[in-house]
Amino acid sequence: MQILIAGSTGKTGQILVSELQKRGHQPVAMVRESSDTSGLPEQVEQRQGDLTALTDDVVDSCEVVIFAAGAGGGSSPEMTDKIDREGAKSLIDLSVERGVRRFVMLSSIGAGDPDPESELAHYLKAKHAADEYLKAAPLEYAILRPVALTDDDGTGYVQLGDQVDPSGKASRQDVAKLLADAAEAPEWVGKVLTMESVL
Repeated sequence: MQILIAGSTGKTGQILVSELQKRGHQPVAMVRESSDTSGLPEQVEQRQGDLTALTDDVVDSCEVVIFAAGAGGGSSPEMTDKIDREGAKSLIDLSVERGVRRFVMLSSIGAGDPDPESELAHYLKAKHAADEYLKAAPLEYAILRPVALTDDDGTGYVQLGDQVDPSGKASRQDVAKLLADAAEAPEWVGKVLTMESVL
């Protein structure tokens, strides 16, 4: 299965590309002209794409799209809106137009009901808007909302749903495996799940 990954050169994205490859899929890494692609496997297809100015053909031939991109910590509110909200919406629209079957969103805990007092309030509002847009789109969807991401090795054990500790941690490796599951498994369709790694 061909799967486009937005955010493929980020920490989580690189792990996800390798995970999909291990599972026998054909990951397609969406990269900007200025992206550092040295962390991607050499044989992985790379496709030029910028979330602030997407071309119509960026999702062509892909059955699934995974949005694992983000403006990143320290980004301005304007850039957060451009990438995390408007960029996600544009990629969703293209996915609908071009016949993509499923769209998997890497979101964040707190995006369901953003706390206006949170220091991440602007980011969470942008993620909330993108999540709601996806839920209303005529696509199969899955939304994963992990707690704070870490570079620790994955435990292979995760907590999903209402029992998740908002102050917990989520290994990027565990997150990548769940995103891959969400791309494959029918039981993920229509799910919005929070998650944390369990030690």
